Amino acid sequence: MRVTRLDAPQLLALADELADLLTATVHDGASIGFLAPLGRTAAVEWWRERADGVAAGRLAVWAALDGDRVAGTVSLVFPDKPNSRHRAELVKLMVHREARGAGLGRRLLTTAEDAAVAAGLTLLHLDTETDSPAEHLYRSAGWTRAGVIPDYAASPAGVLRPTTLYYKRVGEEIGAASRDR
Repeated sequence: MRVTRLDAPQLLALADELADLLTATVHDGASIGFLAPLGRTAAVEWWRERADGVAAGRLAVWAALDGDRVAGTVSLVFPDKPNSRHRAELVKLMVHREARGAGLGRRLLTTAEDAAVAAGLTLLHLDTETDSPAEHLYRSAGWTRAGVIPDYAASPAGVLRPTTLYYKRVGEEIGAASRDR
């Protein structure tokens, strides 16, 4: 399985496959910003709308490809404000149910973290549904829990759920911060 960063034309070419992953993930109950049932047409359109952000450099998307099938994805959203260019938000980490349990989520997470370091970023942040399976992955990968917001987002079933915020320091400043203590 290969993990590749998608440019805008590649994202558009894979929009159907990415949509299949997105709809399956929502169907499985993951709280990633969508309510169930998520129709395939809406999911394809959502992915197509991301192409402009990729082309402009505001969004980086990686796909784990098993042949022609998308088995997983992760993205980084880069802020456009001058005072926040040192950080990015990790979003839409998804692994197809058939590929879970083999380390693909960790590999995608590491890919995004390494790309952030290569881009000169020093801080990543994310939010995830409290008590979700994703929380174990983030904690075991060294992410720090910042806090919980009650009733932050609706689950795919429409039930309000708490969200946990996480952050991770990456890149050169980790060493500098450790030396300064």
